[in-house]
Formats: sequence, C-alpha cells, structure tokens
Amino acid sequence: MEYYQYYLMGIILLPALIFAIIAQIKVKSAYAQYSKVISKNGVSAKVVAERVLEKKGINDVVVKRVGGELTDYYSDKEKTVALSQDIYDSASVSAIGIALHEVGHAIQYAEGYGMIKARNVMIKVSNISSVLLWPLVIIGLIFNLAVLDGGLIGNIFLWAGIGFFGFTVILNLVTLPVEYDASNRAKKVMEEEQLLTKEERQGATKVLNAAALTYVAALIVSVMYLARFLLVVFINSDRRRR
Repeated sequence: MEYYQYYLMGIILLPALIFAIIAQIKVKSAYAQYSKVISKNGVSAKVVAERVLEKKGINDVVVKRVGGELTDYYSDKEKTVALSQDIYDSASVSAIGIALHEVGHAIQYAEGYGMIKARNVMIKVSNISSVLLWPLVIIGLIFNLAVLDGGLIGNIFLWAGIGFFGFTVILNLVTLPVEYDASNRAKKVMEEEQLLTKEERQGATKVLNAAALTYVAALIVSVMYLARFLLVVFINSDRRRR
C-alpha cells in the first residue's frame, strides 16, 4: 500500500474523530455548568423521576443509584431507571434533565414506541456481528496477502466482514431518533408538569442537546470507519490486479 493511501485513510477518519471529541467536550461542559444551578423546586432527580413515572402510570419501574459519572441508563429488562451517584440526589438542572431523559425511555417502552423496538433488534444483531467481524476481516486479509490466487475467497470474507460492520452503522442510525425522542419527551414533561422554570428548562435543553450530539458523532465515526474498510478492500483489489 502506498504512503499516500495511508494518509488518505487517516484523513477520512480525522474529521469524524475531531467531531466526536468536540461532542464529548460540549457534553461535559454543559453538564458541569448546569450541575451548579440548583432548581428552584429543590427536588432531587430521583424524586422527580419517580413522580413522573407515577404520573404516567408506570408503576413497575424503580429508580436506583449506580456508580460512575454520567453512567445513567434505562433498562426495560430490569424495569429500572439507573441514575449515577452525582445525579441521584442532586436537584441541579443537569441532574433533572438527565433523569427525565432516562424516564423518557421508560415512557417509550410503556407506549410501545416502534423505533426503540427496532433498536433492540439491532442491538442483538450488532452484538453477534461484532463477534464475527474481525475474524472474517483477518481471514480475508490472510487469503489476499498470503494465499496464491486467494483474492476471490479473501474478498468474500472481507465483504462479509464489511457487511457485519454495516449493522453497527445501522444500529447507530436507529439510535438517533430513539435518543432524540427521549429528550423531546423529557422537555415536554418539564414544561407540562412545571418541574423547572423557563430559564432552567433552557439550561436542561442545552445539556440534552449536547448529549444528543454524542450519538450523532457515533454515527459519523461508524460511517467513516465503514468508508475506511471499503477503501482498504478497493486498494487491496487494485494492488492484486497490477
């Protein structure tokens, strides 16, 4: 492979990686800023989450504390809204926004939101494909580089690996509307239930919008990695034809 081809593959990934870093910085910056702003109602994120779940008639979901920073999630299997230790007892604008985002996922399941069902299917498919991806790529490269006339067989393995990686791209694509919808539900609940003042809602919205950027970044990075895989195959095929 020529040196310029290595540079080309790096150039393909660089903008996506820079965007991902910027997205992470924006999340941490917005979270840090509004974690210092305590909501006027003074109610903790845990209590706010429980009240909204009760209001929505979701009585089989519990709110629990988990370790780590920004490790919040919703598990429908466990029927749990898990809030990280800095969020759980906090009454900050950041904490309430994040807690309501996770409650938004609980509401999605309760209302049978179609996209979250699609994401769950893609998670299972992606988990299987991630196990098979690299063995297929490595076998394909071995055939192409080490086996006489192994180009056809090698390319079959390489294309199969690329196909499996494509499931990761699809998963990231399906995740976007799910996360944006959960954030929109959180914003709607904030206003309807008057959980935050107008100014506080604006702060919570900034936190949620910054968090959503990380999912956009994940999609872009996965697309760029897919493009990189394709470039490797095309370059390798071109090399064999010479």
